[in-house]
Amino acid sequence: MAPAKILVVDDDPAIRNLVHRFLTKQSYQMESAEDGKSAMQVFEQFNPDLVILDVNLPDANGYSLCQEMQSRTNVFVLMLTSRTDEADKVRGFAQGADDYITKPFSLVELGGRVGAILKRQRIVTTAEQQCLAFGGLMIDPVRREVKLNDEIVPLTALEFDLLHFLAAHPGRVWRRAELIQEVWDYEYVGDQRVVDVHIGQIRKKIEIDTSQPALIQTVRGVGYKFESPAVVS
Repeated sequence: MAPAKILVVDDDPAIRNLVHRFLTKQSYQMESAEDGKSAMQVFEQFNPDLVILDVNLPDANGYSLCQEMQSRTNVFVLMLTSRTDEADKVRGFAQGADDYITKPFSLVELGGRVGAILKRQRIVTTAEQQCLAFGGLMIDPVRREVKLNDEIVPLTALEFDLLHFLAAHPGRVWRRAELIQEVWDYEYVGDQRVVDVHIGQIRKKIEIDTSQPALIQTVRGVGYKFESPAVVS
């Protein structure tokens, strides 16, 4: 299998070069850019599997750049930023980011996050290939496609993985820490409320009433479970 292609976008040359060198040693194919304009030029030519994207760029907003890139391909985006506010993280995930890491950061942690994100490209096993159908909701793990009443539901890679995992175990209650371990697939050291953020984004896209979700239900004090519409009380 060819090495994954990663584009690093950061206006700080020290960080950009550090990440570039570190991931090159991990056998990834690397390119880098210092601003939004050059990032889009490299993006078009390089067609990366993953973009490590700074939020604050001299000529562009990282959130907008994330949306622009993902509208062209299904690229994974890892936001790399000095912004630590919960609201910034929520905004990043809402714009389609697959993960979010704040500066200063550990290169080892960054490598772990990159590896976990890229695992979502893996070929699914035969046992995992079965489409899941719940009323008008259809989840196809081979195409990585979700349809609601025959309309495509635009989910990020992480949102798809989280929804598919919950739907593959209907009725079972999962704690946030368990979902992080199963879906994020690495030792996540951040706030477990990141699960709540992604659940909220998925609900906006598949629930009729987000204030009273029928599919992904909150189990107060524990976590979340997926309920088939056929057994919703």
